[in-house]
Amino acid sequence: MPLSSITDIVDPQHLLRSFGTIGLFAIIFAESGLLVGFFLPGDSLLFTAGLFAAKGDLNLAVILVGCFLAAVIGDQVGYIFGKKVGPSIFNRPNSKLFKQEYVERADEFFEKHGAKTILLARFVPVVRTFAPILAGVGKMQYRTFLAYNLLGGLLWAVGVTLLGYFLGNQIGPENIDKYLLPIIAIIIVVSITPAVFEVVRHRRKAKH
Repeated sequence: MPLSSITDIVDPQHLLRSFGTIGLFAIIFAESGLLVGFFLPGDSLLFTAGLFAAKGDLNLAVILVGCFLAAVIGDQVGYIFGKKVGPSIFNRPNSKLFKQEYVERADEFFEKHGAKTILLARFVPVVRTFAPILAGVGKMQYRTFLAYNLLGGLLWAVGVTLLGYFLGNQIGPENIDKYLLPIIAIIIVVSITPAVFEVVRHRRKAKH
């Protein structure tokens, strides 16, 4: 795949301008519970959607409700998938998209945080995608999963989008285009920091 195509896939501004509201919902859904969605930029996409709403390019109420539902339903699908076919998938060897280290990283989260992982993982790329699937594999009690799923979806999908919206109003809708690229760059760095931190910690642990 050309470098420009890869850049477009992870560029939240390009994704929103190309695919709009429906594309936003589809990406949030995919990243929340489909194995193929782990590389998608959920955090920065939500924040950028909030900025676009402050400009008037997106309807704030629609994206808040839609992103919340997409996040919650995505996790539900991941949980069901994990419960039905997860074990057979996770026993397969590494491939280009699926690597056992992703599962191990999410599994460590469960060992450390228990059921709260469903909530906390919302804010950690990669782990966010695999956590509901592992919850299904581990047969977490459904009521417990649903409660943390609803709370996590609210804090992540609604919370991050509102942060973008409020920042957009603070700097002024007329100034958003001027500061959009630096803001997105900062959000991307902030959003991937937990994942990088986990990778480094995991590798150090493996060496010891």
